[in-house]
Amino acid sequence: MVVSPKVVGIRYSLAIQKFFSKIVKNLRQTEGNPYFCEPNNKNVKLTFLGTGTSQGVPVVACQCPVCQSDDPKDKRLRASVMIEDEDLRLIIDAGPDFRQQMLMHQVRHLNGILLTHEHTDHIFGLDDIRAFNWVQGQPTDIYAEERVQIAIRRIFDYVFAPYTYPGIPQMHLHLIENKPFRIGELEILPIRGFHYKLPVFGFRFRKIAYVTDVNRLEEAEINKLRGLDVLVLNALRKEDHISHYNLSQAIEIISEVKPAKAYLTHMSHQMGFHDEVQKELPENVFLAYDGLMVVD
Repeated sequence: MVVSPKVVGIRYSLAIQKFFSKIVKNLRQTEGNPYFCEPNNKNVKLTFLGTGTSQGVPVVACQCPVCQSDDPKDKRLRASVMIEDEDLRLIIDAGPDFRQQMLMHQVRHLNGILLTHEHTDHIFGLDDIRAFNWVQGQPTDIYAEERVQIAIRRIFDYVFAPYTYPGIPQMHLHLIENKPFRIGELEILPIRGFHYKLPVFGFRFRKIAYVTDVNRLEEAEINKLRGLDVLVLNALRKEDHISHYNLSQAIEIISEVKPAKAYLTHMSHQMGFHDEVQKELPENVFLAYDGLMVVD
């Protein structure tokens, strides 16, 4: 029997989706483990879609021990999370791994994408919102500040051209500023940070906050992070970096705002092996990993 290339492609895509979904399921922690927060249907759920830095882990062509590790927790896609509140589902950042992340987690609808800033590892997957346009029959809502919107219009100019090709992604851009806003019934509080000299946004959702790609937070913004059940904060590596918190700097911020639990993300291969670094951390601080879910 001759099987058409189209059928082979469909079977291959389904097999890949099933394979990665199984990995994600196996990685998710269960009740009784320190990575798991007791679920509550009225609370916000956060899923780590990617916990790596701009190159991901493993890094292309790198032969270091971390990049050669067989531990699934040492495999990190570009940083992104999914926020769920009852029927509301939001993604923070859509980098180059966005398509793979949506397939791995079997995401079938989105209510919007929040963007922290315009660097490639945070927006270059936006073309793949096309699938959600088709399934949901409408443009995807994108929430970003003015500078980021300008970059989107420049990079994805074909989306906003007067004469467009069929099948291009459809975006509805929403302007956000450093003040609270709502998506559905969920109030979102922006957290202004600095990625070296570039202003970026983190976001607080009730008792959960997600802040990445920062190396400086002003005191007024740090105060927005008090009273949290869960703080997610970037920690690139142990050594200093010009535009990201290192491990000790991230722990210092965590010690100041005192969340019940904190999870570190946006990590490079230079951080070291997941399990080894975890042993060095305070008891309420954890290295996040792809597929991990927490609830406030």
